[in-house]
Amino acid sequence: MDIAPDGSSAPVDVAQSVPNKGLATGSIGIAGATAMGLASTAPVFSLAATIGFVAAIAGVKAPACMLIAFIPMLFTAYAYRELNAVIPDCGTTFTWATKAFGPHAGWMGGWAVAVTGIVFLGNAAEVTGQYLFQILGLTELVDNQFAVASVGVVFILVMAYIAYRGINLAAWTQMVLVALQYLALALLAVAAFGAVYLTKSNPESLMPELSWFNPVGMQLGDFIEATLLCLFIYWGWDAILAINEETKDPKRTPGRAALIATVILLVGYLSVTTAMIAYAGLGDTGTGLNNPAIQNDVFNAIALPLIGPWGTQFILIVTLLSAAASAQTTILPTARGTLAMATYRALPQQFARVHPKYMTPGFSTFVTCAIGLSYYVVMSIISDSVLQDTILSVSLAIAFYYALTGFSCVWYFRHEIFSSSKAFTVKFLLPLLGALMLAFAFIASSIQMFSPDYTGTDFWGIGSVFIIGFGSLAFGVLVMLAWQLRQPEFFRGETLRKDTPVLAPD
Repeated sequence: MDIAPDGSSAPVDVAQSVPNKGLATGSIGIAGATAMGLASTAPVFSLAATIGFVAAIAGVKAPACMLIAFIPMLFTAYAYRELNAVIPDCGTTFTWATKAFGPHAGWMGGWAVAVTGIVFLGNAAEVTGQYLFQILGLTELVDNQFAVASVGVVFILVMAYIAYRGINLAAWTQMVLVALQYLALALLAVAAFGAVYLTKSNPESLMPELSWFNPVGMQLGDFIEATLLCLFIYWGWDAILAINEETKDPKRTPGRAALIATVILLVGYLSVTTAMIAYAGLGDTGTGLNNPAIQNDVFNAIALPLIGPWGTQFILIVTLLSAAASAQTTILPTARGTLAMATYRALPQQFARVHPKYMTPGFSTFVTCAIGLSYYVVMSIISDSVLQDTILSVSLAIAFYYALTGFSCVWYFRHEIFSSSKAFTVKFLLPLLGALMLAFAFIASSIQMFSPDYTGTDFWGIGSVFIIGFGSLAFGVLVMLAWQLRQPEFFRGETLRKDTPVLAPD
């Protein structure tokens, strides 16, 4: 017996009568959706933690790597847009891959999305805790794992509560935080270019050249390594699509917002990366980007000579807010993904609960948050190196579900691709190229992570990052098979198939 929409037991065909999920439809416009996507990437924190390492590998060609890394993300954004236009379901990759390739592929896509969200919460908690102590001048607590974890957990719980209280509150919060982040990035970029072209205050500065945006001349290995680093700082814009059922035009707004967000990210990343290399130079002392002492947090080191102590404090505050904001926009899609999976009987029904007043998936929100924070706390206690390896391993799950989405688009629309040149381009060519690039990124990253030298930690001679990354996906296969034995309806195609009606309103 199945559960009918009114809660009674009745023999219903779930694939034809799945109830509306109960989310707050028509709540978010294109500005709010775009802000969600931008916030999910944590632009300030991502750049601060990445520019130094990319510059150490690529030198002045770092902007070229940022530009090339953008291409598969843009192509994948087209796949998201086209699939969302006909299937505006908050399950995104889970729902689309199920309709394209069947329940097992879809379930693994949903699992990969959940893994990235859960693991990233630990990274966000760590960053917020560390930066709060820097802002308060309590530097002796920055390396105190218990203190950092305690503060980080509180921050994440606050952001989870905001997400729980309603999508509108979450959207307004993100618009404010995104505005602050881009104000900070603009401040740094303008100050850096001003120092290079006007005051010439740093003798190590370099004059920007167009050749910086051309990868020709790089060693192939360096190019791949640097581009992979850049690729994953674009991750997160797809959070826009997970709130598609709550937008004012679910078939159009999320796709448009995704394309807008990726372009804004490109412009911001290119501008700031170029500005930082031009001002700081590539020296291995002081503010030089090859200085190992500053590579973990370039902005904090460069801000003081550029914009003074008050400006530096502002950058620290915004970096903290950047991590906190990305935590919230990570919780939102993860909770909605598990909500969709539960709605179609691919997860326990508790995950499909929606608060009647706030119209948010409260159970999914807090369970996701609890699992992520519990994992973070346990890893913090066991080993900080294992925690960092876990965070690095997430790139495999990201590449997996992005590539799966691209391939799903190609296969789902395979009968339409020759109907017009536009259909061929946006439903086949661009999604296919994006999926192939991300599949290559998955393989190349796996090869790098397999080596014990990747982070210096290994088990049985195999890099721990590879073991954790592959292991998390393999564990998903075991969970899927166990759930299939307990609740086989989804895997028999009874609850979600290609002809299952869309549950979002027109």
